[in-house]
Amino acid sequence: MPHDALPWLGQDASAMAQAVRTGQLSASALIEASLRHITTHDTQLNAFTSVLADRARQRARQMDADPLLRQGPLAGVPFAVKNLFDVAGLPTLAGSHIERDSPPASTDALLVRRLEAAGAVLVGALNMDEYAYGFTTENSHEGPCRNPHDTARIAGGSSGGSGAAVAGGQVPLSLGSDTNGSIRVPASLCGVFGLKPTFGRLPRTGSYPFVSSLDHLGPFARSVRDLALSYDLMQGPEDERQARDPGCAQRAVQACSPLLTQGLAGLRVGVLGGWFEEQASAPAQRAVQQVAQALGATTRLELPLVEAGRAAAFVITNAEAASGHLNDLRRRADDFEPLSRDRFLAGALIPAAWVARAQRVRLRYAQAVAAVFQQVDLLLAPATPCVATPIGAETLQLGERRLPLRPSMGLLTQPISCIGLPVCSVPVWGCDPELPHLPIGVQLIAAPWREDLTLRAAAALEALGLARAPIAPDFLPR
Repeated sequence: MPHDALPWLGQDASAMAQAVRTGQLSASALIEASLRHITTHDTQLNAFTSVLADRARQRARQMDADPLLRQGPLAGVPFAVKNLFDVAGLPTLAGSHIERDSPPASTDALLVRRLEAAGAVLVGALNMDEYAYGFTTENSHEGPCRNPHDTARIAGGSSGGSGAAVAGGQVPLSLGSDTNGSIRVPASLCGVFGLKPTFGRLPRTGSYPFVSSLDHLGPFARSVRDLALSYDLMQGPEDERQARDPGCAQRAVQACSPLLTQGLAGLRVGVLGGWFEEQASAPAQRAVQQVAQALGATTRLELPLVEAGRAAAFVITNAEAASGHLNDLRRRADDFEPLSRDRFLAGALIPAAWVARAQRVRLRYAQAVAAVFQQVDLLLAPATPCVATPIGAETLQLGERRLPLRPSMGLLTQPISCIGLPVCSVPVWGCDPELPHLPIGVQLIAAPWREDLTLRAAAALEALGLARAPIAPDFLPR
């Protein structure tokens, strides 16, 4: 394998694809570099649960032999997916032990197929919290996923492997899911860009459901250009003859990549206070202040009904998630992670009347927040209450309060995903003077279907050097 391909892993996906298209780099050399980097470093990170070396090499050889295959916008680019995406030939684990007994998937998830149609090459499946029910990816079946910027700390969750694989330089792109914050939390803690699109924007066909009325799928990347490109390539409704995701909106593609250079002109940006300030540490608040200053945001707002909205999300999550696991809870309770099992059991006991009321509250909350977007185009809030915490920690400290860690990592994301708003998480650095090597994310939140606004602002912050996603120093490809 040519060793000079390794430095290309430090580039963004768009640059890699350009090199493959022009013949400067072969797809095979790039994939070998990615596989080598995974082999060398994943014993430290534990981001991957399956490495698809044979499949990836075969795909790369086909691309090198066929000039037409090399013309895709992601030609030869390695990517990986959270292991709740179907991958042909593998059981879809969803972070669990129980699903190892399931038959292998017969086809890839739809979003995997769309990225591969654009030339990307799937190299593996990634670690996650069991059934996506968690915020730390301390998976007892696979072991904890570790943060590339400090391997004694969590990568976040539930898409922890997706954030760590990108921050660790193993792949430039990955896919995850976000129900209550599971893209934005690992993006924040691992220091990469993450996009949670509007609910219903990307089809979920071929992914293991957690809470169907709340689940979103989306990308992670080290540049806004790559984030927008991968998002654009995955857009579009399913073929009506084969539609399997009832939540997928029948909306045409609205490409964001061409709009990234439009900058901040005309954007009205507000800063969320109240709940979003009270539940954030000083470093998280500092990150928002820096972004607000860069975006010229002086308006401060509070979301109405935010606490009620988060409570509704908890009820809906617990009840709906539990309903999908009742048979296994009865037959194989000991095969669940203890924390997941306890949450599912609690959800199974929630009265139906509570769920109906929670859905009514969710609707009222969504209507109230929609009115806020009459005043502003974008809202700013921290993505996580704090920087990455040590693996094994049970609590986090917010001022004088000590809170349970796992649910509290979603304090600031859950009220947003509850009503399906599009959010880009951007990484900011040096906000915690005691842990300057650790990033923390800021959420750029827009009204439904306005992903373009979140990505435009993210691109402007990246151009200013405030938001950036470097590969962790100990994992730089050399």
